Amino acid sequence: MEQPERPKGTGKGASVRVGMTRRRACPVTDLTADEEIRFPTGMGELDRVLGGGAVKGSLVLVGGAPGIGKSTLLLQLCGRISERETILYVSGEESQRQLKMRAQRLGVDHGNIYVLAETDLNTVLATIDDLKPTVLIVDSIQTMYDAETASTPGSISQVRECTMRIMRSAKDSGYTAFVVGHINKEGSIAGPKVLEHMVDCVLYFEGDQSTAYRILRAAKNRFGSTNEIGVFEMEDFGLREVTNPSEMLLSGRPSNTPGTCVVGVMEGSRTVLAEVQALITPSGYSGARRNANGIDYNRAMLLLAVLEKRAGFSLSSCDAYINVVGGLRLDEPATDLAVILAIASSYKNLPVGSDLAAVGEGRRDVGVDAGGIDFALERADRLRVFGYDRLAVLRGVAGDVGERLVERDDRADRKAQGEKLRPEARCVGRTQQRCGIVSVQRRPCRFVGLLPGWVLRRFFLRPAG
Repeated sequence: MEQPERPKGTGKGASVRVGMTRRRACPVTDLTADEEIRFPTGMGELDRVLGGGAVKGSLVLVGGAPGIGKSTLLLQLCGRISERETILYVSGEESQRQLKMRAQRLGVDHGNIYVLAETDLNTVLATIDDLKPTVLIVDSIQTMYDAETASTPGSISQVRECTMRIMRSAKDSGYTAFVVGHINKEGSIAGPKVLEHMVDCVLYFEGDQSTAYRILRAAKNRFGSTNEIGVFEMEDFGLREVTNPSEMLLSGRPSNTPGTCVVGVMEGSRTVLAEVQALITPSGYSGARRNANGIDYNRAMLLLAVLEKRAGFSLSSCDAYINVVGGLRLDEPATDLAVILAIASSYKNLPVGSDLAAVGEGRRDVGVDAGGIDFALERADRLRVFGYDRLAVLRGVAGDVGERLVERDDRADRKAQGEKLRPEARCVGRTQQRCGIVSVQRRPCRFVGLLPGWVLRRFFLRPAG
């Protein structure tokens, strides 16, 4: 590769030109994507979040709270790909001996992993030119500094210039770069916002310090979806992949307890079952207290107002606490009905049933939306696996969901038996359009109970039959 001529002098203008060469424009039809291939990282949950694996020549930014496990995740990544890749691990926060101790604890020991404890970016880039690695890990970008940029390490200009030079080096040489970034008190990546625009992928490693579970999600991904999540469990010897998040999130859920409801949410291509908990208690103060963990606070206040206005619950004089188990954050509007049922269950001190889950969107005008449910069959299939035989949906869509379930099961049975498929399938209870709880058992698909829109009191004052 042609080495660019180093500009004379120092300062911001000089650092911008370092590492850049003059390129020739060419027609898009002459470009090939043969070299932009993916390679598996050896960690299924990480591959899922990245969109099927890491892309050569890409720059991935990994952010998270201190001590959440960012360095552990990347060091375990080194151990998984060290058999086929040459890795350069650059640490500006730990010495080489400290890295060796952590590698021994995680069981990472291979000759293809090279460790460099350095903060000078020029030295790091020179090492890259000599070693020619296929994977680069920088921990962290806030500790790197460019001698030609007149500012202290960790400043906005230093972070921007160092990221720019690493990005250009990765694009030119074709190696994959993983860069660790600190976060500020608001939870965003520390440094200029342009930092997230420069990289190809932004990953956030989240989790509660009091629990062992960690969630990896993508805030930006040029090579895949941003809806996928990866779940890990922190153990004594590193992170363990949780291939079945629903089992983890529902483990230990008490049976027939007031104030809880299960919801099926879509996280990318898979359905995850999460438990929503609510506690409604009379307030001992002049102003009721409100707390929401795992869902948007303003959304929770809206649902409380819907219950008070439409269902007649006197919640203004009650403290309300809403929580999503496992550290999962629910942003999908279809989780509103589960939150409403959990609140109403706690207020009435009556359980919703251990075999019931809910999916639906709340609205200010009618209480709950009567629109369709995305991925209804996928959610129902996942509920079947975990023994949830009833799905609380919204007025106006129960008949549609039930009919689709029966039609799909009928087609599957006839295809397995080799019979000719009928154009229309039978649906028991098709005329009961006002029913809101549909059975998701394979045979038969029947409507049970009543949940006519916002009249939730009718559901809780008498059992579903």
